[in-house]
Amino acid sequence: MSTATTGEVAETARVKLDRATPEIYKAMRQLNAAVETSGLEHSLLELVKTRASQINGCAFCLDMHTIDARAAGETEQRLYTLPAWRETPFFTPRERAALEVTEAVTLIANGGLPDDVYARATEHFTEDELAKLLWAVTVINAWNRIAVSTRMEPGHYTARHR
Repeated sequence: MSTATTGEVAETARVKLDRATPEIYKAMRQLNAAVETSGLEHSLLELVKTRASQINGCAFCLDMHTIDARAAGETEQRLYTLPAWRETPFFTPRERAALEVTEAVTLIANGGLPDDVYARATEHFTEDELAKLLWAVTVINAWNRIAVSTRMEPGHYTARHR
């Protein structure tokens, strides 16, 4: 592996999972596509992806999903205040429930998805939608771990057309 310099930090190049294991990477992309076409609102999915990526410290995914969110009409104000969503009036009850589920599942070592959080989510999501939301959170957490562990570099992403 080669060494690349980013700013003042020398980093060893990491394995490219798409090249090293294309069949597994393809399956991951198919899982991602299933979430994207599940019927959950695109704006909600981007909030979930952005919030999980904030918690996980994934710069690559934050770059990607804030770009996609803005391209889909998300406001700067909501993106800037997303880490403090509980303290703002900017998010709907459905979005708040999704963000609460996202945080609980992303921070799974803190006790998992508590019954009260799950119960609140069922007030805003059907069983089918909640299953899709849980898949969305699971998939973005997997992508975060892939991007962070392989040091995927942010700054080269352009918005997908919607």
